[in-house]
Amino acid sequence: MERTDLGDADGCRPEDPAHRRFLIRDALAALEFFDASVGNDGDFRTLGLAGRPLGDGPLELHTTTRLVHSYGLAHLAGRADRAGVIDRGMDLLWRRHRDARHGGYVWSVQGDAVADGTKLAYGHVFVLLAASTAKLAGHPDADRLLADVAQVLEDRFWDKGAGLLRDEFTRDWQPFSAYRGMNANMHGAEALLAAHEATGGGEYLGRAGGILAFFIGGQAARNGWRIPEHYDAAWRPDPGYEGDPMFRPAGTTPGHSFEMARLLLHWWDLAGRPGTDAPVQARHLVDTALADAWLPGGGLAYTLDFDGRVARPDRYWWPVTEAIGALAALLKLDPRPCDQDWYRRLWRFADAHLIDHGRGGWFPEPGAGDRPATGQFQGKPDIYHALQADLFPLVPGLSRHAQGLAGARPLKS
Repeated sequence: MERTDLGDADGCRPEDPAHRRFLIRDALAALEFFDASVGNDGDFRTLGLAGRPLGDGPLELHTTTRLVHSYGLAHLAGRADRAGVIDRGMDLLWRRHRDARHGGYVWSVQGDAVADGTKLAYGHVFVLLAASTAKLAGHPDADRLLADVAQVLEDRFWDKGAGLLRDEFTRDWQPFSAYRGMNANMHGAEALLAAHEATGGGEYLGRAGGILAFFIGGQAARNGWRIPEHYDAAWRPDPGYEGDPMFRPAGTTPGHSFEMARLLLHWWDLAGRPGTDAPVQARHLVDTALADAWLPGGGLAYTLDFDGRVARPDRYWWPVTEAIGALAALLKLDPRPCDQDWYRRLWRFADAHLIDHGRGGWFPEPGAGDRPATGQFQGKPDIYHALQADLFPLVPGLSRHAQGLAGARPLKS
């Protein structure tokens, strides 16, 4: 893979003009690649490494929502939605994923039929994220989608006693497990922060803060700044749980520590920067995850044991993008030489092993030599993680990224 100019002579810095040009080029190349996600029939398709659709399998809720959110950010940043991704995605969410019979949003659809009717908090919070970003981008259908999914989250998923999100139900809202998870709540906090920015609703901000306090100030602080992923119905950690290897792997996931650190700083900034705990906690999460998970040959291990030892050394793209986002936030807030060193190291690894400089987008996993691996993932799974790694360093704030992108319009040609 061809290496590119990441920035200044010291490596790359978020404020460096050359690095900013690199981020903009990478974002535009990814958007050009993922424009092909809209198939001939109007449905979204997962794309292969060369940009061709990988068959006509079921369309999953997180695919639809992440495309809407990503292209909404790009629209705000000045890049026209030439493929009509936002309009098509909003239509798919309302007409196809929304369950007119039972309420809520089904996990996957195939044509006009429901492929998997499971109702997952993980999917519903991404609907809230997509609706919020679409509202910030001025989409005319955003308000109805946001109001609908917010009510479903309130009525079905919100555990008022715990101040956290329950995980899963059948299509007709029967509970079928006592599982509770950090992942859905983490993305719930992300979506709640976006909803607060889109609407000004203080309840969204308060709930996001409560979720982050439970998992960071509570769980991470008691577990060596590693966050247990899985819980029972009483919200007690379940260290023996192992589920889907992508969404619910055993152990702890350092990539989520980076996400939670960035979200904590995002919430803290929106809340008026109360106290000093949030910056200290965010740094603990980032420092611990980097120390535990960075591998000798570069890249971040996917999962760890509870003592921080590497459990699954697979090197996926998304933990690298989330580490970049967390380091960019720390560099904006309280820059230290080690932060700049890590930011540069992460981008150099991505540049050499993950970014597809020929076609755009990021490979999901590096393989032998310069070839991407094709084991766990088929094609390029999504634009969401990598696009945010490109765009968030371009704005000066820890929060209100959409507003910052709309003001600067860095992707405008």
